[in-house]
Amino acid sequence: MSAPGVIRLEKVYPHPPSAVWRALTDPQLHARWWGAGDVRPVVGHRFTLDMGPFGKQPCEVIAVEPERLFSYRFATGTLDTTITWQLSAEGRGTRLALTHEGFDLDSPLARAAFDGMKNGWPGVLDRLGAALGA
Repeated sequence: MSAPGVIRLEKVYPHPPSAVWRALTDPQLHARWWGAGDVRPVVGHRFTLDMGPFGKQPCEVIAVEPERLFSYRFATGTLDTTITWQLSAEGRGTRLALTHEGFDLDSPLARAAFDGMKNGWPGVLDRLGAALGA
């Protein structure tokens, strides 16, 4: 079970880390499975993800290790959480570990976001697999 304020999930995709990395960091591919925005794997890069009914969320890249790690602040100024994607080769595929952390569970907004995202992330990871052709 995840610690309070932290969501952790893992999924294995039958695609090499390079393909999963592209889906995480290429704006056109990213828009297919999660949100449209000028996502780029460059530390310090600021971008906005269009989360549809949840509005446009400002983000800032804080860590990049090509084909291994991609981390960014998410919803800066409101939720102030961090999303980290870790990739590792597994056979001919990739194990993708997602950590979404920093939810202030004393805040009603953050609590609602945590509950919604905890339930929503598995579907997002499924859509990522579909975008990869899994």
